[in-house]
Amino acid sequence: MNIPRYLKPAILKKLQPNKAVVIYGPRQIGKTTLIKEILSEIKEDYLFVSGEDRLAQEWLKSQSIQILKENIGDKKLLVIDEAQKIDQIGLNLKLIVDHLPNVKVLATGSSSFELANQVGEPLVGRKSQFILYPIAQMELNTLESLQQTKTNLESRLIYGSYPEVITAQDLSSKREILNSIVDNYLYKDLLGFSEIKKSQKIVDILKMIAFQIGKEVSLNELSNNVNLDLRTIEKYLDLLEKVFVIKRVFGFSRNLRKEITKNSRYYFYDNGVRNAIINNFNDLKTRDDLGQLWENYLFMERIKKQEYKKIYTNNYFWRTYDQKEIDLVEEREGKLFGYEFKWGVKKVKEPKEWRRIYQNAEFEVINQDNYLEFIS
Repeated sequence: MNIPRYLKPAILKKLQPNKAVVIYGPRQIGKTTLIKEILSEIKEDYLFVSGEDRLAQEWLKSQSIQILKENIGDKKLLVIDEAQKIDQIGLNLKLIVDHLPNVKVLATGSSSFELANQVGEPLVGRKSQFILYPIAQMELNTLESLQQTKTNLESRLIYGSYPEVITAQDLSSKREILNSIVDNYLYKDLLGFSEIKKSQKIVDILKMIAFQIGKEVSLNELSNNVNLDLRTIEKYLDLLEKVFVIKRVFGFSRNLRKEITKNSRYYFYDNGVRNAIINNFNDLKTRDDLGQLWENYLFMERIKKQEYKKIYTNNYFWRTYDQKEIDLVEEREGKLFGYEFKWGVKKVKEPKEWRRIYQNAEFEVINQDNYLEFIS
């Protein structure tokens, strides 16, 4: 099954002479597949190289206009897969777009802490960047009927939305693929970072976060449980976010006394990865974390929609000391929109404190009846 990626038309539009397009995203998410589809629609000559190829690394880190010219030749498009593996890639891309007339650049990276730092300043005003997520429901809408989408919901909550997982024919294959992603790819960029010494500690941190979806994560608690100092915990969490494993959300507040903003919440980029980390692929009827699965799924699907449709918003959660809370608060267009995620369809009252403090704010419960409009 070929799943059309929502970003493809936008990426094609941004491919311009003497400009760079950078696609970020987790490993195994379909970046290379997307590039091949883009290349199939491009008629001009291109050069495709992998950042993991040692020969390509040598000339792409040269900082020599002459060497870059010799290797690119008369090609009008340079494509670099896994560009974060190349030293000084940002400076070299700057030389290419500045000094090689009419050359377009398309690069991918699976770890933003390496690639974004390198291409950020050198390519100011010369690049466009996109984040590619696991398959979004909005990308599946053209392939599924409404009934199929509802039928597949349980699978999405348990096995997630990595391309290979979605196209796998049986549950055993889905589990194998997810375990392979977690064991062989998930930490690859992270463990290649020189400051990371204790790989098991990373797994332990992720397991703890996996059981705290929808709750504030205490760094002190993490520190005590995995026996690492707070500074190291903070560094690991930051890097896990930059290699697209987890996403951090801050608490919202207008500095009112009752509101809590000290700790953050974390969500996994993909439900299937979360479940593989805790080794739980049980069906929904036997699980006690259904609410967490539902919240993680809705949150990330909403993030995909925001990113792909360019809905510019700040995302938060909201909670007070007396346990009143809202799962997602979007601050956009000069207004607040509060969303509470509930698997069941029972009526949920808007917190009185929310309405009293933020009189013009919206509030909506997202459940199985209305979630599709919310995410796609």
